[in-house]
Amino acid sequence: MAQSEQEILEGLAEIVNEETGLPTDSVQADKSFTEDLDIDSLSMMTIVVNAEEKFGVRIPDDEVKNLTTVGDAVSFIAKNQG
Repeated sequence: MAQSEQEILEGLAEIVNEETGLPTDSVQADKSFTEDLDIDSLSMMTIVVNAEEKFGVRIPDDEVKNLTTVGDAVSFIAKNQG
């Protein structure tokens, strides 16, 4: 069953929290992964892999560079999930 964007945002916040220790409420749609949340490329790849597993989507490597904000990632997952 497809999840709402709010559910995806919450799930993504949990993944980011597990990987980086950032509080889940700091992971908001308008935040940039690198600029605002200070997530490096290695952590980002871990987050992507965990998101793929959690949401049952495939996020190609060449798409990851386009996902600059949390909202970008939420929208991509919402469009591509089961």
